[in-house]
Order: sequence, then C-alpha cells, then structure tokens
Amino acid sequence: MTKITVLIANYNNGRFFKECFDSLLSQTLTDWEAIILDDASTDNSLELIRNITEKDSRFKIFTNDSNKGIGFTKRKLIELSGSEICGFLDPDDALISTALETVFNVHIQNPEVGLVYSNFVYCDDQLNKVRVHKAAQITALDEKYLNFNAEITSFATLKKSVYNKTSGIDPYLKIAEDKDWYMKMCEVAPVKYIDEDLYLYRVHKGGISNKSEDQAAFWHWVALIKMAERRGINIEKQFLESYVLRRKYDKEVTHNTNLKKQIKNSRWVKLGNMLGLCKFYKYL
Repeated sequence: MTKITVLIANYNNGRFFKECFDSLLSQTLTDWEAIILDDASTDNSLELIRNITEKDSRFKIFTNDSNKGIGFTKRKLIELSGSEICGFLDPDDALISTALETVFNVHIQNPEVGLVYSNFVYCDDQLNKVRVHKAAQITALDEKYLNFNAEITSFATLKKSVYNKTSGIDPYLKIAEDKDWYMKMCEVAPVKYIDEDLYLYRVHKGGISNKSEDQAAFWHWVALIKMAERRGINIEKQFLESYVLRRKYDKEVTHNTNLKKQIKNSRWVKLGNMLGLCKFYKYL
C-alpha cells in the first residue's frame, strides 16, 4: 500500500494536465499513487493524459461510461483509492513540491484527525501566483464549519477510515461537493489546518471558479440543507441571518413598502425561496 493517493477528477481539462503531472513528479515524498477518473470528457483530454502518464506506473486511469458529475466522480475516486490517506487535486491545478510530505506527516502525527487541509494560492491561467487564500482552524460545529468564507480549502486530504464513518460525498451534487464532505468530516472527527500554501489553484475560462456565484451558492445551500437534516437544526434561521438582514425584516412588517420590495427582489432571498428557506416570501 502506498503512503498517499492523489485523486484527480477530470472533465475536459487535459490541456492543463502537464503542469499537474510535473508537480507530482517533483514531490519530495515519492511513495504515492495518482488515480485519475475521467468523467466522459468530450475533448481529447483522455488521450492527452494517457500520453503524459504512460511511462509512470504510479498513475492509474479510469473512465465513467457517461458523464456523471463531480459528486459521483469524486465519491468513486475515494472508492478506487488503495491508500488510507487521500487528497484531491484538480487536473488544471498543481501542488508545491513538499505538499504530499507535509500532509502525510501531519496525518501520521495526528492519528485522531480525519481531515487535513492547507491554504491555496489563486493563480492566473498560466499558473502564475496572484494571491494567497488563508484557511482557518475549525474547532467546533459553528458557523466556520459551514464554510461560507472557504475556511476549509485545498489541499484537502482525508483518512479513509474516518471518511467511511460518514455517508460519503453526495453523488448528486453538481457543485460544492467539497463543502458537503468537509462538513461531514468535521462532524465525525477533529480536523487539522496547516498554515502553509500547498496548493496552486488555476483560474481560467471553463473552470469551476467560473460558475456563477448564484450557482455556487445554490449548491452550497443544498449541502447545508442536507447537513441540517443530519443534525436536526434550523437552517432557515442561518440563511436569514446570513443574507436577509433579519433585524430589518423583523422591524419591517407592513409599513415600509420600499424595504419589502427590496427584500423580495434580493437574489439571495429568491435563492432562499427556491430552496424552501424563506417561508415569508409569499407575504412580501
């Protein structure tokens, strides 16, 4: 069994994969495997990735028989892993050379921890560094663990033995599948933040980062609703406090028509209504 498995979900990102590949070859920890699962790419990604990896047996390539989406694909990747410790790397991103060694050592030094994660670096489409995003240590199931400000981020790695105590990544999530499994991991075991910049996150046309803010928020809230069901908590209250300025709404019941119109036209309130989180919407 290798020390760590790198999990790579690909869909039409083969043109960026060489830098991802090179970053793995440069790792100071060499006892790793990389499992690539192609989600029925419609371009030549699979051919490109096979050509790049063909001489290195540490890379194993699998394919979905049809496009299944990111939730299904990442869930399947964990099932395919042969290591206790696994970490997700997107094919258009890269790791710094010490990333695998750093997270592996933290996992070994903290056997009770299920999730280990770091900061990431926003990069342009040429993978030039732009700015660092700092994650944060999660110590309780409070607002931080809901991940509104990306408190848990890449490079995110897990212990399979802890992950298997959860229901796993939701296969139906189209975006925000990471928010889903981060919360689930926090619910079953301690998590550990490494204040190091281990992950290079490429922003480019066609990337997940280019999904609309509303799309990303919608799927994040789908994950949050499911979390609320697991834990038996009132997520509507959290939604209102986060987006609706509830104090203003409570103060305004019937008198200020303009404020009521402003609330009704808010894209966040419309989103909440779609998700069933704003039961007051019909009264506006």
